Amino acid sequence: MSVDFVEGDLLDQTVDVIVNAWNRNVIPWWLLLPQGVSGSIKRRGGTGPFRELRKNGPIPLGGAVLTSAGRLPFKGIIHVAGINLLWRATERSIRDSTRNALSLAQEKGVRSIAFPLIGAGSGGFDPGRAGALMRDEVRKFDGPMRVILVSYKKPG
Repeated sequence: MSVDFVEGDLLDQTVDVIVNAWNRNVIPWWLLLPQGVSGSIKRRGGTGPFRELRKNGPIPLGGAVLTSAGRLPFKGIIHVAGINLLWRATERSIRDSTRNALSLAQEKGVRSIAFPLIGAGSGGFDPGRAGALMRDEVRKFDGPMRVILVSYKKPG
């Protein structure tokens, strides 16, 4: 499995599926003010993926759920519960989220996937450490999928 690390915007990647680092899905999405990746998805892709996500109910920490991509050009969005109920990421939540997103993507026949650095935004986890944990999980995974880890960088 190939893995690339890039700086930029997750929504600008040329892949089949992107990953949205979400929460446990216990608070209705419309009560939240999505920031980071979720906020970008809502602004550029609409609320459709979040409405679909709501139908899945609570997601176990580290769990992964596939929805449509709304108005975005992807085949879908995999939402992972990367932060706990205290809005913090842990090594376990990052590893489990990465592994479960890859498993779901493989199950659905995805050929390419882009991840943000799970937990490195509102989850309060060190971005360098999050990236290292994710790379480690990707390396353990076997398959022909192309994986991109995206460190957000503001344009300009």
